[in-house]
Amino acid sequence: MLETYKIETILFLDIETIPQYSTHDQLPLDFAGLWEKKAGQLRRIDKFSTGDDVKPEEMYERAGIYAEFGKIVCISTGILRNKLLWMKSFFGDDEKELLSGFIDMLNKLKEKGITFLCAHNGKEFDYPYLIRRMLINGLEVPPILDLSGKKPWEVNHLDTMELWKFGDYKNYTSLELLATIFGIPSPKDDIKGSDVARVYWQEHDLPRIVTYCQKDVITIVNLLLRFKGMPVIGEDAIQVVG
Repeated sequence: MLETYKIETILFLDIETIPQYSTHDQLPLDFAGLWEKKAGQLRRIDKFSTGDDVKPEEMYERAGIYAEFGKIVCISTGILRNKLLWMKSFFGDDEKELLSGFIDMLNKLKEKGITFLCAHNGKEFDYPYLIRRMLINGLEVPPILDLSGKKPWEVNHLDTMELWKFGDYKNYTSLELLATIFGIPSPKDDIKGSDVARVYWQEHDLPRIVTYCQKDVITIVNLLLRFKGMPVIGEDAIQVVG
């Protein structure tokens, strides 16, 4: 499976996002009105789990998954070379600064033979979120991320969730579930995605979020290796660079 994709040509990545403000009360007036409209749309789409009587402020914890109302606090990346996984994370309170560092790295990686990106649910979340936040921050989208003018076969964005579907578009399959069925250590052994906003805004523990994000990348790498029938990497093969 996936014989056409050489593992050394892939940059693996994961992002962690949070609401732009710590609580709904902190929202500027115009954004509060816009979030109320968004919350109404979400209630109509997801009324069985949300309920018609849930207030917009009670739904604000979900704002981080929408690029218009959230922001990125961590991008973790990994490259496999010579049986070692080299990892680098971009993180901080200044989203524009961490995005700029990530963009600089992407623009340099082509010289090192990196031609593909790989994330879990990346086509629905990570890739469009990154592009939207880059544009909002006034940054130029790097060619490897930019979709404009490209034909479908020219877009080198891999998605482990999409690969697992094998053409079946009915289901969402979590990274945690796939890790479990393939015997890969779960990345959710400390916090989960729904905890990230609380850990950031209430506990102010960004290093904990970075560790969680890096674990997701390691799991994505090992999942693709299993898809390709290759042995997974162990902790002794992981190198984190500054």
